[in-house]
Amino acid sequence: MAVLCERPRRPGPDARKDGRSQSVAAPPERVSDSLTNDGGAEMPRGHYLTEAVKDAIWEVRAEGLSEAEIGRRLGLPKRTVSEYLGRMGGIRPRARRRPERCLALAEREEISRGIARGESARDIGRNLGRSHTTISREINRCGGRRRYRAHAAEWAAWRRARRSRPTKLELCPELRELVIERLRQDHSPQQISGWLRLSYPDNDEMQVSHETIYRALYLQARGSLRRELTRHLRTRRQKRFARAHSSHGQGPGRIAGMVMISERPPEVSDRAVPGHWEGDLLMGTRDSAIATLVERQTRYCQLVALPEGTNAEPVCEALKASIRTLPADLRRSLTWDQGKEMAEHRRFSIETGVEVYFCDPRSPWQRGSNENTNGLLRQYFPKGKSLAGVTQADLDEVARKLNDRPRQTLGFRTPAEKLTELIDGLQTGAPAR
Repeated sequence: MAVLCERPRRPGPDARKDGRSQSVAAPPERVSDSLTNDGGAEMPRGHYLTEAVKDAIWEVRAEGLSEAEIGRRLGLPKRTVSEYLGRMGGIRPRARRRPERCLALAEREEISRGIARGESARDIGRNLGRSHTTISREINRCGGRRRYRAHAAEWAAWRRARRSRPTKLELCPELRELVIERLRQDHSPQQISGWLRLSYPDNDEMQVSHETIYRALYLQARGSLRRELTRHLRTRRQKRFARAHSSHGQGPGRIAGMVMISERPPEVSDRAVPGHWEGDLLMGTRDSAIATLVERQTRYCQLVALPEGTNAEPVCEALKASIRTLPADLRRSLTWDQGKEMAEHRRFSIETGVEVYFCDPRSPWQRGSNENTNGLLRQYFPKGKSLAGVTQADLDEVARKLNDRPRQTLGFRTPAEKLTELIDGLQTGAPAR
C-alpha cells in the first residue's frame, strides 16, 4: 500500500524569516509503503505556535488533561491543539541542543556589532576566541557584511541543523516488512519486539524496540498506511495519549473554581456543628427537576421548586431564596455534586455567606444524607414522572411530612424537633442537646 505524499516545497529567496515553517513532504523517490520517516522532511513544528506555547501544551498535557481543557488553559482553540498533537503523533519531540562547537546567539550578536564597527573577521574572531575562518563562513552564508543580522543568522542555523536521520526500520527493509506483517496479524509492538529478540538473538539488525515501532506508526507512517496499520492496535489510536490522560470532568460543563470536599472543615464530616447542608437535583422527565437540601446534623430537608429550569442562574436564585429563610448560624456550608447547575456557586456563596464544596466524581456516598432523602422522596415523585407542574406549596407539604417522620438515627425523634431545638438553643444561647 503506497503512501501518498506531496512534492516538497522549498522556500524561495523571499521566504519568511520570522521563524514559521511548514512541514515538507517526502520526495517521491524516497516514498515507499514502509514504516519510514518522511525522507528528509522537516519535522512538523505547528502553525503559528511559538516554542514556548508548544512546551506549555506538552507540560499541561502531561497532567492528563483533554485537548479541550488544554485549549481553555492556554487560550487556544481546541482544533489548534488537536492538529498540533496529531501532527506530532502525541509524542513530544526531543529537546534540541546546540553543540558547544557551534556559534551561540550571543556570539552572533557580537559578530553583528563587530561588522557595524568595521572590524575584520580576524579582529572579531580574536575577540570571541574563534577562528577567523569560522567568522568568515558565518558572515558569507548569512548574506554578507551588508545583510548580516544576528537573529536571522541564528534562526537559519537552527533550520540547517534540522536534518533527517534514517530510522532502523528504514535502513533494514527485511525488518520493516516483518514488523508490518506482524502488525497486520494484530500483534502489539511490544509482542513484536519480544518475538524478534527470541527469533533473532544473535542478529542486532533484526531487533527493534517497541518504542521505535510506536514512533514509526505515530510519527512516520502517513495517510492510508497509517490508518491501515494503527487499526490493528488494540486501542486503534493514531496518536499517543498522555499516561495520566482522562477526559472525566473536563467537558464543556466543567465548573470553574470548584472547592473540593477534601478541603471541607473536619467539623462538617463528624456532624458536630449544625448548619452544614447537602444538596442535589431530583430529576423528573424532560429536564424537569426540584432541588433538595438536607441539613447534616438534624436531617431536616427543604425542597425547592425550579419552575425556570435547571440552568445555573435560576438554580442559584432559587437556592438563595430558600437558604435565606434560615438563621445565619444554620447556613454555614453546602456540599453538592459536580453538576453544571452549580456553575454560579461563587455568586451564591458571596450573596448568602454559604461556602459550597463539591464531591468527587461518581461519589454519591459523600452526600449520604441527601441521597437517602432523595430515595424517600421517590415515594412522592416516582421516576419517569414530570416535575414541571409541582408547585412550591406541594413541595412544602411533602417536606413537612418527611420532617415529621421519626428517624432511628435521631433516636426516633423527628428532624423538625431537632431543628426547633437548635433554633431555640441559638436564641437562648444554650447549647443544643
